[in-house]
Amino acid sequence: MRSNYLRHKKRLPRFIRLLSRLRPLELPVTHRHNSVELFHGGRQFFEALFDAIRSAEHTILLEYYLIHDDHIGIGLARELGAAAQRGVEIKLIYDYIGCLETPSSYFKKLALQGVKLLAFNVPSFARGVYWFDKRDHRKMTIVDGTLALLGGFNIGDEYAGCVTGKQSFRDIGFSIRGEAVCELEAVFNTTWNGDREEAAGLPAICRPHRTNDKRGDAAVNIISGGPRQRRSYIREAFQVNIASAAEEILIATPYFVPGPRIIRSLLRAVRRGVQVRLLLPARSDVPFMLLLGRASYATLLRGGVEIYELEREILHAKVMLIDGERAVIGSANLDQRSFHRNFEINCMVDNVQFGGQIRELLLEEINDSSTVELDIHERRGMVIRIMERVVRLFGWFL
Repeated sequence: MRSNYLRHKKRLPRFIRLLSRLRPLELPVTHRHNSVELFHGGRQFFEALFDAIRSAEHTILLEYYLIHDDHIGIGLARELGAAAQRGVEIKLIYDYIGCLETPSSYFKKLALQGVKLLAFNVPSFARGVYWFDKRDHRKMTIVDGTLALLGGFNIGDEYAGCVTGKQSFRDIGFSIRGEAVCELEAVFNTTWNGDREEAAGLPAICRPHRTNDKRGDAAVNIISGGPRQRRSYIREAFQVNIASAAEEILIATPYFVPGPRIIRSLLRAVRRGVQVRLLLPARSDVPFMLLLGRASYATLLRGGVEIYELEREILHAKVMLIDGERAVIGSANLDQRSFHRNFEINCMVDNVQFGGQIRELLLEEINDSSTVELDIHERRGMVIRIMERVVRLFGWFL
């Protein structure tokens, strides 16, 4: 790859011009001097999560789409109970639909131990049917207002590598220490304290604290998304970063239903000389999503986009890397649900070292994946093509 100077010279004007689209009233807050750490597997992530909970002195804020009552879920409950006993204030937001299979006794035990709970979007006919389809898909823990852990990990054994082989999920997470944690805490508190339906989708802006405590050299922007927004900040963050790429775009996502705007952005990037590689799942916990994603393969492959499918595990990582330096990473998939109907939290992390770690990890996964060839893809059977067309009719709801 060319020098950092040449890359910045090519992409910076385009990035600055497009960045203003992210929020209609003002530019996103850039939190500088953060320390970021990448967790490239479930065991590493959950060890860091439990260590962070054990170190908590004042507050623990958790927000998760799915929490299982299994080995990892029980371990989390045990750590939270111990923290509550030593006087730490704990608040947990969980998605009601996402945790539908989790026994209510799990949450009752947490409440008895002193954990304050908020079940997000409990179905109610009094609010009509509009809200039934909304999910809190965020995944984050904030400890003492100074440390945040985020990524694609839900709370469950399949995410932690505690199950064998093909039932295991391949995911990544990361932690942030520094100014950016302030805004993440504001996003959480907006959901907890405000009108849960109205406020959770609004961007919570928190200006960086002026402090001499410089944790690191990573610049971080927080992108909070939700269905109450007038337009999708999550999708626009992806578009802005794709449009700013000068040399390389690497994307990993488990659910790929990008829509015409993202597809056009990727094809434009290829036409201006950017190498675009997509890492997608060969197997999925939601099989219909594979049909939906593969329906767009031909257009992308003809346009020069490279597509790879991970086979040995179920891909669940959600990350985009631009020019080896700037990552968009968090809870959001490249699909219509994450763009329009889920509450999501993504971070734009601009840091050469962090980007280099993600690039090395993604290239390793790509090398171990199968390449999707256009001629082979075009020979898929008529039954598959018909199923793709049928599923596409319901793509908005998946």
